[in-house]
Amino acid sequence: MSYFTKSADPMSARTWRSPVVLLMIMAGIMQLSFAAWWNLMNNFAVHELSFTGKEIGIQQSIREIPGFLSFAAVFFLLVMREQTLAYVSLLLLGVGVAATGYFPTAMGFYITTFVMSVGFHYYETMNQSLSLQWLPKANAAASMGKIISVGAFAQLVAYGLIFLGWQTFNLSFATVFLIAGGLTVIGLIFLIIAFPHFREGVPQHKKLFLRKRYWLYYALTFMAGARRQIFTVFAGFLMVERFDYHVHEVAALFLLNGVFNMLLAPKIGQLIVRFGERKALIFEYVGLIIVFISYAFVTNANVAAGLYVVDHAFFAIAIAIKTYFQKIADPADIAPTAGVAFTINHIAAVVIPIVFGLIWLISPAAVFLSGAAMAFASLLLASLIPSNPDVGHEVEFWGRKPLQSPAQ
Repeated sequence: MSYFTKSADPMSARTWRSPVVLLMIMAGIMQLSFAAWWNLMNNFAVHELSFTGKEIGIQQSIREIPGFLSFAAVFFLLVMREQTLAYVSLLLLGVGVAATGYFPTAMGFYITTFVMSVGFHYYETMNQSLSLQWLPKANAAASMGKIISVGAFAQLVAYGLIFLGWQTFNLSFATVFLIAGGLTVIGLIFLIIAFPHFREGVPQHKKLFLRKRYWLYYALTFMAGARRQIFTVFAGFLMVERFDYHVHEVAALFLLNGVFNMLLAPKIGQLIVRFGERKALIFEYVGLIIVFISYAFVTNANVAAGLYVVDHAFFAIAIAIKTYFQKIADPADIAPTAGVAFTINHIAAVVIPIVFGLIWLISPAAVFLSGAAMAFASLLLASLIPSNPDVGHEVEFWGRKPLQSPAQ
């Protein structure tokens, strides 16, 4: 049985060669390379390339361009299957990470970042689409939590090996990047050999569109992209620039993040199933407001590290945005909307790193206070999610009866 010789119904697969296990392994091998790249990225930029906030902003904006172009995934689906595109994306991710250390210049880092990012973002687009098609609505959040947990375990492996091996074996950036990217490619080969091609559920639309009744999902996705940049770009840079964290110390911090994600993500998924998307997201955004305001004024390295871990733990709750969409969506809209949603998610992501990188040079606190304002806007949007979202029941304004929306 292999991808090239066997086609299978995702709903009837009962052995370990099931869609859920495939999604778990893909999440794991993706994180082996991406987590290592993310662990080393700031130190590589600062210590090898002498980057300042300006160059980091440019590099991170370049990293987000493929995310902004994720809508183009629907056109690739005209010539290949979603599972195929996910595999091709993992290959690009692995190759891009493996090559990073061999081009130690600003332009080389920009180019390898772009290649790696194409793979990462198109994989994430296909992963979201396939998850929403293959996982039953009743327990999708719980299954997504388990998938995140497997990815977190892979992060632990990557961070742990870097933490233990960086100083012990005097590793170089090029060596670690090569090993990490190579492991993803090896894992991809295993997937192609071990798993069949799983058919998609409902045939997906092969065109781009925006639907009025999905407007709240679009808005939540846009704000999530803006909030994510404050964490991924500037919280990590804060640890290296202000508190002088070295590679093994960043690895230890990421290792702690991975432990929390591995243990908490499945429970968070179960809690979303129990309490609903609205309550989960309100809890996340209230917490983020507190975290971002604290970032702005923190002066102690240990307190900053604690904020970083708490901030990262909130990411798993973003499952609720995906399951909210799954409940309100026409099944045939999932693949094209996944691409459009990633583009919406990255509109702010393309702009924020470079603009806020310049603001950082004047006032790092202003960057994080802006993040708190974004979290507050997200809180207002999350409060509009109905207690029981469904087709035609996508939005519930405060103190008013649920709006019934036509399918358009």
